[in-house]
Amino acid sequence: MKIVCISDTHNRHAELRLPPGDVMIHAGDYSMQGHVAETEAFLTWFAAQPHRYKIFIAGNHDFIFEKRRKKARAMVPEGVIYLEDEGVTLEGVRFWGSPVTPTFFNWAFNHGPATIGGYWDAIPDDTDVLITHGPAYGVLDEVLPFGEEVGCPKLRAALDTRLHPKLHVFGHVHENYGQLVDGTLTSVNASFLNHLYLPVNAPVMTLT
Repeated sequence: MKIVCISDTHNRHAELRLPPGDVMIHAGDYSMQGHVAETEAFLTWFAAQPHRYKIFIAGNHDFIFEKRRKKARAMVPEGVIYLEDEGVTLEGVRFWGSPVTPTFFNWAFNHGPATIGGYWDAIPDDTDVLITHGPAYGVLDEVLPFGEEVGCPKLRAALDTRLHPKLHVFGHVHENYGQLVDGTLTSVNASFLNHLYLPVNAPVMTLT
């Protein structure tokens, strides 16, 4: 299965040059503030792409999916799969998606150490492709200017012990775009925009 990974497009999705593939994954922050107009524009574009399956999660900028859940879900068109701490199986491959990230100011889907672990505990052991908005601690999670690692320690612990996905797709940390292979796990930071919010990074193609 060919999987095309994108994230953090922040309303600039139309500037992407997408390769062909079976599944397209957007790992959140399709917008700047998650307004209705932004959401409609993204979903119209996303649904029109030729990939057989199209999966997305919300990010910390995509407030409508946290503040107006019923409205947001009703906007998701046929042929598009939205995951919010839930999973879907496609051609035998098990996907799970979560928008949750560690608390950072007052953004959407933020959780502190006391509650965030519960979201990772809910991920099934047999997940093949994990989609989260943010990275695990120490994995493509360094921010400028000093290289501080801002990924989630509890997500890292879950990946180091209980979970064994083949692919982990995320974004959130714009300055650490790329992919890392560690044993059987491929981690992909698919952020389209860099830390200056410039659209400089290409979609990442992976095989599962």
